[in-house]
Amino acid sequence: MKKIILLIFYIFLILAPVQAEENLTKKLAYIVSDTRIPFWDIMKRGIQNEAMTNGYNISVYSAKNDRKNELIFTAKVLKEKVDGIIISPTSSSACTTIIKLANKAGIPVVIADIGTDGGKYVSYISSNNLDGAYKIGQVLGKKMDSLGWKNGSVGIVAIPQKRLNGQARTAGFMKAMDEAGIKGAGIKQQSTWTEEETYTFSMEMIQKNSDLRAIWLQGSDRYNGALRAIADSNKTGDILLLTFDAEPEFIEMIQNEVILGSAMQQPYLMGQEAVRVLDEHLKGEKVPNSIVIPIMAISKENISEKLPIIRKNVLGMEDKKVK
Repeated sequence: MKKIILLIFYIFLILAPVQAEENLTKKLAYIVSDTRIPFWDIMKRGIQNEAMTNGYNISVYSAKNDRKNELIFTAKVLKEKVDGIIISPTSSSACTTIIKLANKAGIPVVIADIGTDGGKYVSYISSNNLDGAYKIGQVLGKKMDSLGWKNGSVGIVAIPQKRLNGQARTAGFMKAMDEAGIKGAGIKQQSTWTEEETYTFSMEMIQKNSDLRAIWLQGSDRYNGALRAIADSNKTGDILLLTFDAEPEFIEMIQNEVILGSAMQQPYLMGQEAVRVLDEHLKGEKVPNSIVIPIMAISKENISEKLPIIRKNVLGMEDKKVK
């Protein structure tokens, strides 16, 4: 914490000369929690595509889910005198600090997902996490009812609950479970974001809850950890798996019900919207303070119908064909 405070103090020291110099080129910066996670990589590509379309140079800084890196990148971006910043922060509280620093430097900020605990920003591009989680919970409730499993329980492997989007996902999903009369089997929060962590959390839930009938991952990229835990426990076919977001292989896996379904955000579209609204603001146009992008609850029943949207806005595969 002491190092973080010193770093923030250093950033404040460099802000005065930043404000004094004149911007000579159109430059944007995207500070993102971790592009190793496919969701953020797809959003990055949406941002890059729209930035290029609108004539901006765009620099991307991935903090690898480390707040110290995030602050170092913030200092670098402020010193480079960018025209605007798009931020997908490591946490809602960290976003507040970045916004305050950008405000002091006179640089406008657009938030792309996660959210903030405070500060003045141009616009917040978000997904309706509450509604998306609720709808995928309804998919699970209907499936468990059809299988006669309503007396079973459901475990959650969650993203950090200090994030506003994590809180919304949990609340929406649990509302659907409560309405369906399905009990929870506990919640485990990710911290290392590894497949082994997901495997360990899933295995613990399976071992501690003999009535476990489903595991819901509040992410997508570590799904193999949950599938391995289910298989290693000889529970394939007895425990359902749901996710949030999507991977390219999910198309076939959902069609074959290896994964029951997923609440799919549209990160490519969110990235494009972040640049569009920032560009309009820089041109002096009035923009909405909040833009909420719908989340699709995808299962075997509707995946064929939604495939074109999934390809473009969810997976960012505009120029690729998904069978």
